[in-house]
Amino acid sequence: MATISKFEELDVWQKARDLAKRVYSLTKEGSFAKDFALRDQINRSSGSAMDNIAEGFGREGKQEFIQFLAIAKGSVEETRSQIHRAFDRSHIGENEYQELLKEAEEVGRKLHNFIDYLKNSDHKGNKYNKK
Repeated sequence: MATISKFEELDVWQKARDLAKRVYSLTKEGSFAKDFALRDQINRSSGSAMDNIAEGFGREGKQEFIQFLAIAKGSVEETRSQIHRAFDRSHIGENEYQELLKEAEEVGRKLHNFIDYLKNSDHKGNKYNKK
């Protein structure tokens, strides 16, 4: 695996960012914009996924990174649940609903695979490297 020097280089962070941008765009429109509680909650949870990936990366230790990736995965699952509520409240149509679920599931899968990869890696993290 190539050396990653910035969290922005992580594919999983990029996908989480795309999801957060898509959610934000949808929540600015129509009835979704007026459902303040759900709008704010889904924006927070989708943003939390990308933020926790970044924070975990910045901790520079494998175990801490895994912990933050798990938190990010939880935020993605929360976002998926909120996507269902948005659809149930008719804030989004069937196509948007299916596309958002697919996108969120992809981010969740990537997080799961990345966590598994790190658990099986011998690398302990940059903070343990001798300087």
